[in-house]
Amino acid sequence: MAGATGVGTGFATRIFVCGVEETCISMLASLPRISSEDAKSNELRKNKLVKITTAEEFSPEAQDATTRHRVMKRIVEHGWTTTAGLAAEFSLTPAAIRRHLVYLENTGMVWSRFQPVSLRKGAGRPAKEYAATSHGSQTFNHAYDTFAISAVESLRRYGGEEAVTRFFEDRFAAIEARFSELRAVQPNLSQAEALSIALTEDGFMAGIQPVGGGEQLCQHNCPYPAIATRFPELCAVETSVFSRLLHSHVQRLATIAHGDGVCTTNIPPSAPERKPDMSKKEDR
Repeated sequence: MAGATGVGTGFATRIFVCGVEETCISMLASLPRISSEDAKSNELRKNKLVKITTAEEFSPEAQDATTRHRVMKRIVEHGWTTTAGLAAEFSLTPAAIRRHLVYLENTGMVWSRFQPVSLRKGAGRPAKEYAATSHGSQTFNHAYDTFAISAVESLRRYGGEEAVTRFFEDRFAAIEARFSELRAVQPNLSQAEALSIALTEDGFMAGIQPVGGGEQLCQHNCPYPAIATRFPELCAVETSVFSRLLHSHVQRLATIAHGDGVCTTNIPPSAPERKPDMSKKEDR
């Protein structure tokens, strides 16, 4: 054995492998002769890796923790998903998956919503979908955050502030496109409602709250909080996109990047659309 030395001590042999002492009881005097076939079989057995599993690893608590980790990883990597989809993927019953999802939701790792109308199949009660919260995403994305921040810093170093701003603008281009699509397909949606849906589909967990004469756009999740914290330009570009899509001068009141629980944007009341007065007709 390379890197190993042995010292005989009666019926035992002390073996030092990489500086670590191991003792093998060998009964040297009574060892039988070993045929070449037996030696080959023994060599194959020595090459096998045997995992010793403790009783704790078989406990229901340990198995639940492992399953929850796999479920959470799947949600973080793939976004919105349903109980039925997770049950099929992990070969578990919907009831078992639902138990893990309740735990993850109660601990702030995921949040839920009913499927949007555009995604529902058939009649009946809409299914619930689940996505990772900022806290849940951060649990799995530390390495990604470090890499992404490094990449944007390199972009700034070689291309300047303008390159960083253009990069963030490109990031929101997909949301702008989805906003326009929603407005075309569902003309009854207000501009704020369409924006809220587009943001939610992109992982921002957005909603509209009426306040006074206006509205507030509340984003309960940020898909990339570490980047937003490091680069304020991201929130600035986002606010500019909101103003452009809503045709209004919106105002940021709070952001997750600054330590607030929710990103809140105030949308002032828009001027009511002027409609022609049909009660008055021109004399002819």
